[in-house]
Amino acid sequence: MDLRLAAYAVCIEDGRVLLAHAVEPDGGRTWTLPGGRVEHAEDPFDAVIREVAEETGLEAVVERLLGVDSRVVPAADRRRPGRPELHNVGVFYQVRVTGGQLRPEPNGDTAESVWTPVDDVPRVVRSSLLDIGLALARTAPVTGHVDAVPVGGLVQH
Repeated sequence: MDLRLAAYAVCIEDGRVLLAHAVEPDGGRTWTLPGGRVEHAEDPFDAVIREVAEETGLEAVVERLLGVDSRVVPAADRRRPGRPELHNVGVFYQVRVTGGQLRPEPNGDTAESVWTPVDDVPRVVRSSLLDIGLALARTAPVTGHVDAVPVGGLVQH
């Protein structure tokens, strides 16, 4: 089993959420939250700011911790064939943009980043992480935990 610690940014302004269009290893594209793997010895708090800058070109600050999500992606559902199942632990932060200019990630896995009306999210092909982040932002549970999001249809691992 692979284990991945990741940090994700939930940035909502004027009814719009900041999304990253991730290019998958199989060539597909999925809308998700800006964020990604926490590097060795890196604090997730710092990782989420780095990931926002790398993927979107925007500068951001963390406003608060939203919660943590833990999920196992079966090997058969991984985008890279031959990989074992993945245990992804995601730390979600509410962030606020303070500067920068929106742009694609240079030489990276993000083809584009856009501000999307929150009400439009249910109609796009997206990572379940996007739904988790929005649920955490909407409900602000004191436990920092929301129910798992079912995968299928427009919602992918």
